[in-house]
Amino acid sequence: MDTDTSTGPGLRAGRREWIGLAVLTLPTLVLALDMSVLYLASPHLGADLGPTSSELLWIMDIYGFMIAGFLITMGTLGDRIGRRRLLMIGAFAFGVASIVAAYASSPLLLILARALLGVAGATLAPSTLSLISNMFKDAGQRGVAISIWISCFMSGMGVGPVVGGVLLEWFWWGAVFLLAVPVMVLLLVVGPKVLPEYRPAEAGRLDLVSVALSLAGILPTIYGLKLMAESGFGLVPGLAIVVGVVFAVLFVRRQHSLEDPLLNLKLFSDRSFRSALLIILVSTAAGGGLYLFATQYLQMVADLPPLKAGFLLIGTAVASAVGSLIAPSLARRFRPGHVVAGGLTVAVVGYLTLAAADAESGLVMVVVGITLVFFGAGPMTALSTDMVVGSVPPEKAGSAASMSETSTELGISVGVALLGSLGTAVYRSQIDGSLPEGLPAKALEQTEDTLAGATAAAEDLSGALSEELLSAAREAFTAGMNVSSLVGAAMVATLAVISAVAFGRARPTGESDPEPASGPEPQPEPQLSGKGSAAPAERVGDAD
Repeated sequence: MDTDTSTGPGLRAGRREWIGLAVLTLPTLVLALDMSVLYLASPHLGADLGPTSSELLWIMDIYGFMIAGFLITMGTLGDRIGRRRLLMIGAFAFGVASIVAAYASSPLLLILARALLGVAGATLAPSTLSLISNMFKDAGQRGVAISIWISCFMSGMGVGPVVGGVLLEWFWWGAVFLLAVPVMVLLLVVGPKVLPEYRPAEAGRLDLVSVALSLAGILPTIYGLKLMAESGFGLVPGLAIVVGVVFAVLFVRRQHSLEDPLLNLKLFSDRSFRSALLIILVSTAAGGGLYLFATQYLQMVADLPPLKAGFLLIGTAVASAVGSLIAPSLARRFRPGHVVAGGLTVAVVGYLTLAAADAESGLVMVVVGITLVFFGAGPMTALSTDMVVGSVPPEKAGSAASMSETSTELGISVGVALLGSLGTAVYRSQIDGSLPEGLPAKALEQTEDTLAGATAAAEDLSGALSEELLSAAREAFTAGMNVSSLVGAAMVATLAVISAVAFGRARPTGESDPEPASGPEPQPEPQLSGKGSAAPAERVGDAD
């Protein structure tokens, strides 16, 4: 293995590693910002570039598609060519693509730039997370470092729309992309000085067929789930998901036959690894689906302008960051599985609060409920991610990090599709028979599908009729949110039990190993740190 850093007898990281962590949080923040910063900019770029409705959807969505599709490939590629090297390549590409996107003169060029941003972004998350696992060998320090990393990611997601709104007050829509450029320049200059390089001596070759199969498995699945969220169950989204599943099966079969697979399926033989990925997947599915309901409630039920709604939702980012940051200290005193279960129990209270909100006076309950959901999910995200990365050998940390990120991306898509479809079904059943008489046929058709359609239809009606229509549609939407919240509560309550059982024997990270007694050596209980933190020779040494 090649490493540019010194080693020593201890495991604890020093000042250089913490400075390196600060550098790694910058691209993480930008990566998250780019996922949500365009929400308020879309009307402005639409007026400037004149994209069709289909082109505008691709401008908004292609970034997330490319990230989800390339995460597995990039995580494994970093294990092969060097994690710092891949991070530097990705940072350069991200900066260039950001400039192209900012000054794009046509919808097609902006779509291509956003696609390149997604591919480059897929190098950043697994590279930064796997480098953290190399830099922080001590289980407690690694938990703190991952919590800081996650809090930056969640903060970026939460403040993205607000940052976009503030920039749009003073600059043109392209300015939202230029935020990334100075950050990536700083990373390129400072990164090689404070970040270690990690590359196994015999890394193996990248199997391009596996790369193609992974893309063919993930991209159609994500696309089908998104279509399902927008228009419900249908032939096209169903076919896309089936195609994705078929290619995913082919991908798995090929990995079994390769001596050096793109994704080492033996990782899934570790119960901690499997359980942590499942918890991340299901929890983000529930949270992602209900976050969509909360944003729509604020704008279309409470009738708040987008920027004000964005400010109210900043609390979710703060709550998630706080939940992530307190997780390591709690895990040093209590069993990690109990900490995760406790956090998820708080999230269940948040889901039940959302389930009790009504259309007339539910604004406070929706804001409080979604904030509790994200606060309770913070310890789960931090500790489960640490479990995923810490339960694999150091040379597989990039692959494990990519699986953690893929579970998050897939979970959000699944949650938006399934809970969104459930909410839509409830909306349609509630709206049927509750609409005022005398609606024009066009308004009736628009209203029967979604609240957004009802809002658009109400703009063309007289005052009293418009108010009656909006009232009925808002009640029906809120009923759909209530039912979906109850389902989310049941999902997360089940996860809390799974967490307590799966990780219940894991000792607090601050608890030292018991002294061996006379007689046969006892088997130690599992700890949150795993195979990835038991290699002193791989340590990044302290540096002044």
